[in-house]
Amino acid sequence: MDLFSFTECANQTHSLRALFELLVGCATKEGFSEVAYGSLNFVEPLRLAEYPPPTVAVKWPPDWCDRYFKRKYHTIDPVVRRTPMLSRPFLWDQLADHCQLLPDERRVLDEAREAGLKHGMSVPLFGPLGRISVVSFASAFDDADPQHRIGHLNALAWQFHAACGDISRPCDNGCERKVALSPREISCMQWVAEGKSSWEIGKILGISDNTVNFHVKNAMRKLGAASRIQAVVVAVRLNVL
Repeated sequence: MDLFSFTECANQTHSLRALFELLVGCATKEGFSEVAYGSLNFVEPLRLAEYPPPTVAVKWPPDWCDRYFKRKYHTIDPVVRRTPMLSRPFLWDQLADHCQLLPDERRVLDEAREAGLKHGMSVPLFGPLGRISVVSFASAFDDADPQHRIGHLNALAWQFHAACGDISRPCDNGCERKVALSPREISCMQWVAEGKSSWEIGKILGISDNTVNFHVKNAMRKLGAASRIQAVVVAVRLNVL
């Protein structure tokens, strides 16, 4: 399922559980069937009742899920601790390379791997008023390659996050907001949605990559987005693309 198909299905979904099941289904097709969504610094108004804060929704092996919550691993989980310091999607296997993990943080990752959460990756999600959430994906397979899937999973995470916000705050979700992008901005963003770089878009449209960056940044500003993928998600939800 591509981003546009996911968006169409998400727009017809009115419950967090159904939306999360949609995300899990899409991630499973990518080889990453273990998924968790958490809110790190504010109380989420919508939450699956069986999971305590900071988790909003989880699909993990039952034994690991039970151990994680009973032992309050979220207080030492390096994904929870490090997400606010990282601006881009990151692989769990590379956390130790970029961060000086403490012994208890390494232990959580090792135990998660033994429980069946292998080769995980997480997507930091930054919202208004300093709000931070995270979507994590992991595979049950030893040969899974999250680096190869990181772009698609990143897009799915942002789309899920936006749709979750719509369900949680239906009166303040900005769906009626009108955004007018120029034809060139739309062209550039359509190719961004296809995963093209500025250099590739420039070659396709016959303009310089600096010009592409100019139009993309203008579109991001109009859409109130902090990243290209977030801009694509917002544009799709507003039917701009």
